Amino acid sequence: MLRIAIQSKGRLFEDTMALLQEAGIKLNTSKRTLLVQAANFPVEVLFLRDDDIPQTVASGVADLGIVGENEFYERREKAHVVRHLGFSKCRLSLAIPKDEKYEGIEWFQGKRIATSYPEILKDYMASKNVQADIHVITGSVEIAPGIGLAHAIFDIVSSGSTLISNNLKEVEVVMKSEAVLIAYPELTDDKLEILKELLFRIEAVKSAEDKRYVLMNAPNDRLKEIIAILPGMKSPTVMPLAQEGWSSVHTVLDEKCFWEIIGKLKSLGAEGILVLPIEKMIL
Repeated sequence: MLRIAIQSKGRLFEDTMALLQEAGIKLNTSKRTLLVQAANFPVEVLFLRDDDIPQTVASGVADLGIVGENEFYERREKAHVVRHLGFSKCRLSLAIPKDEKYEGIEWFQGKRIATSYPEILKDYMASKNVQADIHVITGSVEIAPGIGLAHAIFDIVSSGSTLISNNLKEVEVVMKSEAVLIAYPELTDDKLEILKELLFRIEAVKSAEDKRYVLMNAPNDRLKEIIAILPGMKSPTVMPLAQEGWSSVHTVLDEKCFWEIIGKLKSLGAEGILVLPIEKMIL
């Protein structure tokens, strides 16, 4: 059985539980216990604080962990990233008071910077040959300049609304982060097999994201033109209809190019276009 450490609350918890549910792993979380075993898959979930997850995996207490990339790299624990998961995206950025004039990274020379991520910040400042006073605090980092505790901050930014409400502006993006699946480096063969099946399920879920299954009726004399603009996985499925001179075309489209392609299909005579969501996609 695999033990997976995940965050006990917050957005990362919600996104992780949704992923496991989509992967067909049934967990009873109605009773918030520390450890929950899946009903239909050989995994158990250990609920922890996000900053405890890297060490828990590196020490072998948990076999896997789902944690923010920023936390993983800050903790410098000896585990390895198995897969980027594409959710809970954010960035680690430097921010300064909005009225300050900023012309480059040299602004931070000799300044005091408040942060909860000192190791990542030290590496970045060293790479830029900037000497700054890094002041480590936890919790509300963004208030530090306003109360005179620091000249600037280095913290997580998602929408930027927190910076605006504290009269700060983002000036340097140091790192982009998302949820990652990390693993203990010395998993047994049995656990590696379970991990392989888990990754197969995750891949099926992630491959279906932002994809739509599209069916349409197309005139046979325009089939070649219609097929030419369809960016399917391999090639669309084409089946003759009972009505002579027409065929049914089935394909998968990426949502970000969906409307552009649909417009072209209509101009080529496609009719009865039906669009369906995709839950899983096995490549």
